[in-house]
Amino acid sequence: MEFISLGILGVLIVISPGADFVLVFKNSLSQGRKAGVLTALGIACGVCIHVVYSIIGIGHFISQNDLLFTLVKYGGAAYLIYLGLTGILQAKFDLTKQSLQKPTATTANHFMQGFLCNLLNPKTMLFFLSIFSQLVTSENSSSFIMSYGLYMVLLHGLWFFVVAMLVTSDYLLKFLQRFSLQINRACGAGLIFFGTLLSFSS
Repeated sequence: MEFISLGILGVLIVISPGADFVLVFKNSLSQGRKAGVLTALGIACGVCIHVVYSIIGIGHFISQNDLLFTLVKYGGAAYLIYLGLTGILQAKFDLTKQSLQKPTATTANHFMQGFLCNLLNPKTMLFFLSIFSQLVTSENSSSFIMSYGLYMVLLHGLWFFVVAMLVTSDYLLKFLQRFSLQINRACGAGLIFFGTLLSFSS
């Protein structure tokens, strides 16, 4: 596949709504811009791990080992459900400017939430495995393969950074303040949905 085609494919994958998007949206809305940016950074670092193990072949080993893949799948699904339940139980929050400028002490944990949400998603693992299996087995240079891996890392980080910035903008805050409780509950339900969906996926 040409780099342009791979680039377009990467964009479509990144902007497609999924668990990462829901998590960034929820954390940005409930804890402010810094929390959303940290979550986006964690997701980008999770992509780094996917790129590395896909290139060196560990991803192929996991996909061929039913027990290991099952552990990864259910571990990721359970974590998403946990995040969803936490979001629903803690759905009520203040969306004033003061609350967004002074996030809670748990803000430092959002990086790890983004990292684990991306890293433990089996569908993300299989996507990178399928793409890089084509790149590695074809006649592409190592620099081309590493360049595409870096592109995917930067693309994830940039997209979710933009999401965090948009969610916490002044214009959107006026609308979100009115429906913050419902939106946060919906995000929590979305994470539970994705987690449940992953647990039943083959």
